[in-house]
Amino acid sequence: MIRRWAGPGYGARMSGTRIEGRDWLLGVGVAATLVVGGLAERPAASGSVLLGYTLLALAGLALTARRRAPVTVLVVTGLCTVAYQATGFTVFAVAYLVAVYAAMRAGRRLATGSTSLLMLVALPAAAIAAGRPAAEAFAQARAVLGVAWLVAAAAAGEALRQALRQAEEAERTREQAALRRAGEERLHIARELHDTLTHQISVIKVQAEAAVHLAQKRGEPVPEALLVIRDAGREAARELRATLEALRDDDRLASYGLGQLTDLVERARATGLDVSLTVDGRRDGLPAAVDRTAYRIVQEALTNVARHAGATSASVRIGHHPGLVTVRVDDDGSATPQTPPVPGVGLLGMRERVTALGGSLCARPRPEGGFRVSAELPVEQAS
Repeated sequence: MIRRWAGPGYGARMSGTRIEGRDWLLGVGVAATLVVGGLAERPAASGSVLLGYTLLALAGLALTARRRAPVTVLVVTGLCTVAYQATGFTVFAVAYLVAVYAAMRAGRRLATGSTSLLMLVALPAAAIAAGRPAAEAFAQARAVLGVAWLVAAAAAGEALRQALRQAEEAERTREQAALRRAGEERLHIARELHDTLTHQISVIKVQAEAAVHLAQKRGEPVPEALLVIRDAGREAARELRATLEALRDDDRLASYGLGQLTDLVERARATGLDVSLTVDGRRDGLPAAVDRTAYRIVQEALTNVARHAGATSASVRIGHHPGLVTVRVDDDGSATPQTPPVPGVGLLGMRERVTALGGSLCARPRPEGGFRVSAELPVEQAS
């Protein structure tokens, strides 16, 4: 997995990251190595053995937080290193060099450079304060924390930072290319739909409206089926326009949702189906994706009832619960548990919509006869 890179602000961004097992492993390992190495050394008379070992352990353990707070760890390891030198021991700068690497990897160049310059001055000063001759103090400081060591640690951290940045840039480029291809495909689909379905639906709508108008003009009763065809043609044309607009503009939200459920039920009743609607709870603040998906489930379920179920009645129930929206559509059609339905495009589309939101869908015959479509749509995951 490629770690998301935040550039110079990476250290601040990682401040909320938990300390992982590998961080503890490194910190404890460095602390143990430093303490074991310090056991073989003989401090100056003024040195405190217990204090020295404590400083070594603290410097190593501080590295466990190097990814959460790289600058803080840099300062802590630096202070421990200087204090250890001041106790009269020969300094071990391993923990500080690891902190330099971590800070450079986090993009903290200025803090790393400033702290390292102070360290180059503070280490010989601490050795002199501990009673060592000046020449020996400066020679020892150059040996354990020379410019070459600092440059090597900083260069390693910067190299990894650049590698991560390039990897993220490559990933971003791939994502942008995929989005561009998806956009081009949406436009292609929109053109195909416009060139084929739009004309056919317009013909149906115009012919139905003309037939209704002609019958009304002659004073003849208008067949109920003709009115249903006219209304369905109008609705199909409106939905097709909304679909084409959504395909052409990926950021545009479709206007359909549970707010239009009453109109949907009324259109289903116009076909002769006795449909009841029950809404439990309030729909305040419902995410648009959940709102649209719930509407589409009811729409597809009622369409299937009218076309295939041979039902005379259907019930629609919407439940608004904390963090969850439930949808259930029952009918009294001819389906039985012994005749399971053959999955069609409509059911497949419903399942894909629900799965995309992290929900669940169940579509099967009821034990008492008829068919049931039920779905659970989580609200938090879709918001």
